[in-house]
Amino acid sequence: MKHRTQDAGRLAGELAGLPNLDRDMLVKKWNELYGNAPPSGISQQLLIKAIAYTLQEKALGGLKPATRRFLIQFSQNVKSVSLPQPPLKTGTRLLRQWHGITHEVIILEKGVQYQGKHYSSLSEVARFITGTRWSGPRFFGLHSKEKEL
Repeated sequence: MKHRTQDAGRLAGELAGLPNLDRDMLVKKWNELYGNAPPSGISQQLLIKAIAYTLQEKALGGLKPATRRFLIQFSQNVKSVSLPQPPLKTGTRLLRQWHGITHEVIILEKGVQYQGKHYSSLSEVARFITGTRWSGPRFFGLHSKEKEL
């Protein structure tokens, strides 16, 4: 029991001292813990937090195996995250080049205008242009196919 108390005290002291280390010392500590240099541009605060986490993980143990399995399974099942898109303002013009032709769409209060005609959605215009089903926002470059985690 005494040994564990000493380890906890040593860990607490090491964690408390991290903010007092200069950047060079933090980079050296990172190299010792991770076996490579930290990412370029990483802030000193993030260096401290990452080092502190790893020190605690080594001293106290990492995630429980069940938690680790859950996170691995979860990350494999999540294909993408759909982030909400802000609405386009009326009058916004979208341009898309398709087979050498530039197509222009104007956002209306309700629907869109393409070649002087009113359409209910960007997808309807994309379908008209390509002859196949497309996501209109994707076709006009408003978001990519997948947003990776």
